[in-house]
Amino acid sequence: MKKRNMKVLALLMTVTMAGTMLAGCGDSGSTSTGSSGGATASSSGTADASSDATAASSSTADASSEDTTGSDDVVGELPRNETLYFAGQQWGTVNDYNPMSANSNNAMVIAQGDASRVLVYETLYMWNPLDAKMYPLLADGDPVWNDNRTEITVKIKADAKWNDGTPVTAKDVAATYHAHVDYNSSTGAEMKSYIADVVAQDDSTVVFKLTTDDSGEAVNPVLAERYLPMLYIMQENYLKTVADRNNNDAEAIKMDKMDDLVTSGPYKKYFDNDQNVVLIRDDNYWGQADSMWGKLPVPKYISHPIFKDNAAATTAFQNGDVDVAQIFITDLQKLWLEQDLPISTYVDEAPYQLCMTMPTLFFNTEVEGLDQVAVRKAIAMAVDYDQVISSAMSGQSPTFADVPRSVMNPTDGEQAMVDQDALKEYQWSNADVEGAKKLLDDAGIVDTDGDGIREYNGKNLSYKAECPTGWSDWNATLEIVAAAGKNIGINIETYFPEAANYNTDYSTGNFEITMQSGPGTSVANPYMRCRFFMSSDYNDLEVNFSGNFGHYQNDRVDEILAAIPHETDDAKLKDYYTELSKIMLEDCPCVPLMYRPQVFHEVNESVWTNYPQKDDGTNVPPMDCTDGYGVAALYNLELIDG
Repeated sequence: MKKRNMKVLALLMTVTMAGTMLAGCGDSGSTSTGSSGGATASSSGTADASSDATAASSSTADASSEDTTGSDDVVGELPRNETLYFAGQQWGTVNDYNPMSANSNNAMVIAQGDASRVLVYETLYMWNPLDAKMYPLLADGDPVWNDNRTEITVKIKADAKWNDGTPVTAKDVAATYHAHVDYNSSTGAEMKSYIADVVAQDDSTVVFKLTTDDSGEAVNPVLAERYLPMLYIMQENYLKTVADRNNNDAEAIKMDKMDDLVTSGPYKKYFDNDQNVVLIRDDNYWGQADSMWGKLPVPKYISHPIFKDNAAATTAFQNGDVDVAQIFITDLQKLWLEQDLPISTYVDEAPYQLCMTMPTLFFNTEVEGLDQVAVRKAIAMAVDYDQVISSAMSGQSPTFADVPRSVMNPTDGEQAMVDQDALKEYQWSNADVEGAKKLLDDAGIVDTDGDGIREYNGKNLSYKAECPTGWSDWNATLEIVAAAGKNIGINIETYFPEAANYNTDYSTGNFEITMQSGPGTSVANPYMRCRFFMSSDYNDLEVNFSGNFGHYQNDRVDEILAAIPHETDDAKLKDYYTELSKIMLEDCPCVPLMYRPQVFHEVNESVWTNYPQKDDGTNVPPMDCTDGYGVAALYNLELIDG
């Protein structure tokens, strides 16, 4: 905490900002980010920040005269001491406020994932990656399973209210499920595979009835439970209004803008255009009841200027025009060590962030040579992971010496679920070039013609390793992988196509070596991550965005993955995850390259302070003050000059 306290003392004498106008940017666009299991992970890299990019200053654009609140007020100047500014979540103009839409592009309101964003819409529970627990939000108490794990019963808080003043009831939860399923939203299409029905027993009791197989056993209790902290609850009466105005047409309902939304969260829609998205606090929010937070969140306004790119967002962040940034900043520690800026991260020292995802190298096991364990493992052994972490990630990742490889992310909650001592003999040292050469030599995979490249079945081992152009940290990582190949006699050339082509390649198996990042932290992990790494369930898909892109097949892996969802004994689950880790380390169908934040969490303390920080005793995760239990941060903020 020493770094933060020094900054705050300095700032007490310098903060003079009284207010700013809604932020503007002349050109909106998307940054290059990939997908992870988390709600807003930018786990697959971001574009380089260029020094000449123009920031979207938070004091340049005139406010629109459109009254989006229904009052006579005009959206104008936002008081700086009441406004929390964000960057790195919203790219481009908002399309709608509809959780059933396939293209809302409304990141501040609709980010429905493993740790859903709960500023406007709310979920039954909030996920906390720090202790791997769900905390009740709309729910009252923990979920209750029946004896054979085919039903989950949830109570609804008596204090929970919609922003029209009516109670949130079990009927709203049931109506939400049926809307997604009946209208075949992407959420509903997946959810019905694991949840057969949701029934309101009474106004405060809702029962999730899981999909069962022919034996009466739930198909997958783990993936069913995942929806408790994920699914946004919508009001039954409002859903009827939307259905009526769209003549019950499913496609029209999914395309409804829902900009007259009725929600239960602490904030509500205030303003959006192509320059800014603004939410305003609902001062009648039910969560100020003692049964929930006991007070309102501190900022009255949440504002997210729509920046042109990462460079513009980074500049605004450095200037103090942005308070909370979800962007990858190379050598971010230099911002306070060399530039003496009032910028903080969750951890004062490297890796600075809470790392919860694992960007991973996938080998296509149907490609000649890469179908050999010796080749895959030799490449894995030869990689200089310390260089990946120090250069590509600029130190923003624990090393594998700190947290040895397994199917687990480096959080305490997940590390407790694997026996690292049992895995020691399967680990390899960093950049073990000599060990990799010996492995290949022992397998008879040698260079017979003296060209410096080893052969298998008479053909040179020569491969392309790909990820999208512009994802600078990933591009640098694959260059290090290519250098490792050269060091052991395997020719690996990097290939950086446009993101759309990359997506097509990895999802159709049209690659040799690729890079992807899988699920971060959630109630369904590490199980989902293990499926992502090695499940053969995906091998017959013509288009596969779900995992195991290299078509690895292992019957024992499939047996374990089938058993985990039905196992409740912690010791047995630890055995299963340890065995899966052993198989991954032995066969190397995929190789974690680094640990990475599920969301980047950097804060500028020019205006606000008391953000989550490791060992501060609050148990609030660094989830940008918006996601899952990370929203609790909004209730702890303090003004620097307050």
